[in-house]
Amino acid sequence: MPTRILPAVGDADAVRSLTTLLSQLPDAEPVPPVSDSTQLVDTLARLAAESVDELPEVVVVHERIGPVPALELVREVALRFPAVGVILVTTDVGPGLFAAAMDSGARGLVTLPLSYEDLANRVQAVAQWSVGVRRHLGHGTDVFTGVGGTVVTVSGAKGGVGATLTAVQLALAAQASGRSTALVDLDLQSGDVASYLDVQFRRSVVDLAAITDISPRILAEAVFRHDTGVALLLAPAEGERGEEVTDRAARQILGALRSRYEVVVVDCGAQLSGAGAAAVELAERALLVTTPDVVAVRGAKRTVRMWDRLQIRKAEETTVVVNRHTRGTEIQPPLIQKITGTAIAATTVPANFRELQAAVDAGRVHALDGKGAVRQALWALAAELGLVKAPETALVRRAGGRARAADRGAAGFRRRRE
Repeated sequence: MPTRILPAVGDADAVRSLTTLLSQLPDAEPVPPVSDSTQLVDTLARLAAESVDELPEVVVVHERIGPVPALELVREVALRFPAVGVILVTTDVGPGLFAAAMDSGARGLVTLPLSYEDLANRVQAVAQWSVGVRRHLGHGTDVFTGVGGTVVTVSGAKGGVGATLTAVQLALAAQASGRSTALVDLDLQSGDVASYLDVQFRRSVVDLAAITDISPRILAEAVFRHDTGVALLLAPAEGERGEEVTDRAARQILGALRSRYEVVVVDCGAQLSGAGAAAVELAERALLVTTPDVVAVRGAKRTVRMWDRLQIRKAEETTVVVNRHTRGTEIQPPLIQKITGTAIAATTVPANFRELQAAVDAGRVHALDGKGAVRQALWALAAELGLVKAPETALVRRAGGRARAADRGAAGFRRRRE
């Protein structure tokens, strides 16, 4: 049986040399290479969704793959596709990298410049390991077959525009619809998720920052399960400890969360940190909350330009959410879209602080009146973003309504004929 090998290489010259050598290996069947980390994970997820047997035995990851760093990508592949053997191609032959690669789940290293003998021996050993794992596990192989949980970041154009309230309500809406949901507070110096939900919990995101292998047990110890069912990963009580959460740590933490929850909502606050930048870069949807006033819109424009300069996210890949919207204001959503160059959410959140004040002061924003305009708008925004799973009962109810309407129409037609 030929060994299927999937190269993940971003550099064009490295692609050519690696695919040439792989094609010369005995019983090797190289598949078309992928050029970045996102394409690799999506390709493996698509193959796993068809059948575990469709997965390649070996994945070869080049050290200059991006945007996710190579070791973190190795970790994610090993976590989600445990029967796939990963080989890391690198120029560093030191014991430190070797130990880090093994800790991340790699089955072997191949050093640059590539040699036929080294590559052949390593591929053969990893392929045999992969085949043995699949034979041992049979059809019980635990593979996360989806493309991963959806990560949505919520940032503020400036402080006080409602980013935290938006993040909390999006998470509540997703959880209430039946999707397992985690809410992460990455506003590391001044996060307010705990205050909004009246939570006192000694664990925080900092407790995961120094851990290189976040197991389900470790993650469960750091997460607080709220009464609503939402899993909370809170900001540290001591704001100065937020510096311990680096961009690398944020990637690892979000990777662990997205492999275990269908929806991961991240409150990034209004100040850009390394962790927040990593979250915005990784997210499927990046929301930027603003209010329809000159200062906030200027802040939104400034944030979008900064993200673009730092190559975190392009303007057209960012969605602006307009909070405290009124029909009488001079600055309307189309103008904000034109100024920022972003997409704009079709759902706007109305200005109605009276509805919120008591719940915010009591730390019970999860208990907002379901008939309130603000809460309805934020839950409609969750549906617009695809975070809400439509309940089957509602579908059945709508279908039943259409059927009854059809029956009434048919009865009326019969009466008219008679």
